[in-house]
Amino acid sequence: MEYKISEVVAKTGVPKSTILYYIKEGLLPEARKLKPNVHRYNDEHVERLRYIRYMKEEVGSSIEQIKAALGNPNRSLSSSLSMIEPLMNTLSRVPADAEHYTEAEFVEAFELDAAVVRRLMETGILLPTGEADFTHKDAAIVNLVAAFESVGVAPDILKAYAEHARGLAVLERQMQQSLCNARTDDNFSTLWKILFETLFAAKPYLFDRNTYKVFVSALKAELNADETRS
Repeated sequence: MEYKISEVVAKTGVPKSTILYYIKEGLLPEARKLKPNVHRYNDEHVERLRYIRYMKEEVGSSIEQIKAALGNPNRSLSSSLSMIEPLMNTLSRVPADAEHYTEAEFVEAFELDAAVVRRLMETGILLPTGEADFTHKDAAIVNLVAAFESVGVAPDILKAYAEHARGLAVLERQMQQSLCNARTDDNFSTLWKILFETLFAAKPYLFDRNTYKVFVSALKAELNADETRS
């Protein structure tokens, strides 16, 4: 379908001035010109605007990140992961301004034991985003392992975390593939919102709430035991 710009504004909640800015910046294709001052927009404009707004407001992606994703000519979730490219920094939990190190630089900069770093990588506890791409986030994990060991407790919980995380990642990839298979022209917005909301809302909700409930249950049991003894 084709729309006047006022209709696009109504459908997306994006102001006219912002729409024109996005066209100028290359985030949106040019409108079809019927006359010098008469333009028509289509469903791709609407879909992109909804995507851009969601990525900015809900995920915190920058215009540059979104532009890079939308610059890929294959934008379909059904055949490509390009639409979630702006999420990759968020998934990696690495700040955009973080300093990056090779493995040798990392060991030297944070005064770490190279053998320990290598062992933690082999066990899957230490997960640099690339083979030679370490940041202070990785150093924090190495130091956490050292803290466990300093009090005589094996960091088995971190090993278990790593194993469960790998399994969860496989499930998330399967979810993404299922969404791709369910895609139609009418449900595309819903599909990528499901993906993003699952990764960034449902996952921390389910994990943190379960931790909360287990801790509360343990606390209640402890208080009941104290009352019984008294």
